[in-house]
Amino acid sequence: MNQDQLKQAVARAAVDYIKPKLESNSIVGVGTGSTANFFIDYLAEIKGLFDGAVASSEASAERLRQKGVVVYDLNAVDHICVYVDGADETNPQLHLIKGGGAALTREKIVAAVADEFVCIADGSKWVETLGAFPLPVEVIPMSRSHVARELVKLGGDPVYRKGVITDNGNEILDVHNLHIADALSVELAINQIVGVVTNGLFAHRPADLLLLGTESGVKTLRAHVESGI
Repeated sequence: MNQDQLKQAVARAAVDYIKPKLESNSIVGVGTGSTANFFIDYLAEIKGLFDGAVASSEASAERLRQKGVVVYDLNAVDHICVYVDGADETNPQLHLIKGGGAALTREKIVAAVADEFVCIADGSKWVETLGAFPLPVEVIPMSRSHVARELVKLGGDPVYRKGVITDNGNEILDVHNLHIADALSVELAINQIVGVVTNGLFAHRPADLLLLGTESGVKTLRAHVESGI
């Protein structure tokens, strides 16, 4: 299977996984990116089984509306049963790097609210140690140069993602050449830099479940635990 087929397979598996959990008043958290788009398409097929969705980006919200799914502002709901989103990298602890689509802050907020975080990814995203994919950091625009200097002190090589403004009106620095052996510590250290909104490490709130698309089928993984589905 090609990469798109693997993404479709995990998106379909995610819908099959969450379907028994849904009730008429359920709110589903929906992520951002190419894999999440496939999930939205399949989720729309069962839109009668749940109340609506909270999206992590304006782009996902618009796609959901086009598919006839009711979209709520997060402030209007008090409970999200499950959040489904992709990742740019995942390790065996289900720590993630996210933010290739510049939606990392809203993704992190929705993940924090959800009872369960289901990550969907193709096998190319699986790594033993995070950091080959540049780590996105969302910054307040006036702080960009200051934050970049501080990221260099942490051993990274920050690159301004030109022409990209987040849904929150901020900018993105992509940090190259970070070997992230301790994702928990790195996430905390970067978030403590003045001017950082958040960074794309999801270690303090990792995925609860990973649906990983491989040539031999979709695998269901929890931290250090693997089984076929």
